[in-house]
Amino acid sequence: MSAFSTLPLVIEPADLASRLDASELILVDLTSAARYAAGHIPGARFVDPKRTQLGQPPAPGLLPPWAQLEELFGELGHNPQAVYVLYDDEGGGWAGRFLWLLDVIGHGRYHYLNGGLHAWLAEGRELSEDVPAPVGGPLPLTLHEAPIATREYLQSRLGATDLAIWDARNPAEYSGAKVLASKAGHIPGAVNFEWTAGMDPSRALRIRSDMAEILAGLGITPDKEVITHCQTHHRSGFTYLVAKALGYPRVKGYAGSWSEWGNHPDTPVEL
Repeated sequence: MSAFSTLPLVIEPADLASRLDASELILVDLTSAARYAAGHIPGARFVDPKRTQLGQPPAPGLLPPWAQLEELFGELGHNPQAVYVLYDDEGGGWAGRFLWLLDVIGHGRYHYLNGGLHAWLAEGRELSEDVPAPVGGPLPLTLHEAPIATREYLQSRLGATDLAIWDARNPAEYSGAKVLASKAGHIPGAVNFEWTAGMDPSRALRIRSDMAEILAGLGITPDKEVITHCQTHHRSGFTYLVAKALGYPRVKGYAGSWSEWGNHPDTPVEL
């Protein structure tokens, strides 16, 4: 039995600290190269968040080439028994994006460190500057489509009564006052709840404890298929994570996000 098997998806620093030596643990740091070099949770392997995205216009948030993901997971030592613990230093955006990637490769054994590095440091816990060596070379991965919402899929679902579109951008982007694509506004029917509003600054950026009630009030409920997005599916990594942590059974990330939707000639928009 895994040392992590009794834990919920979202764990606390004490949960991780007592399991840092677990043989199945792959601890992933998604901060920045400079932050990682200055000190990270012992045993953590740094993944540059840029490696989780395509990084090319018009939709930089799409998946990177599959061969690059196979290389990345080989370096991490991916295996069927692995338990991933993910953290960043921004409240969960990049960690949530990586969690989505794990769903994309069909690996559901993962946890998010609530509050990430901020929560770890707030408790005065140990840091390390040791850098683990890459484990191995590329290994074959299988694509699972269930966590992925393509533009075509989302467009085909517009207006469905069992669909909730969670727009994690800021209100100015949602309203069209701030334009970051050829078209302004939002996807028809989308509900706006900015990603940072789901974090509790008084608790080291942990996920707000009242998120279930907030989402219920917005109509983003467990009986619906939830598709979340932002501009590049970075900020919506956090909202994807939140929905998964709350046990929502049908959650998809729209990796193309507004950079794709807002630049496509055939997509409807609302202001």
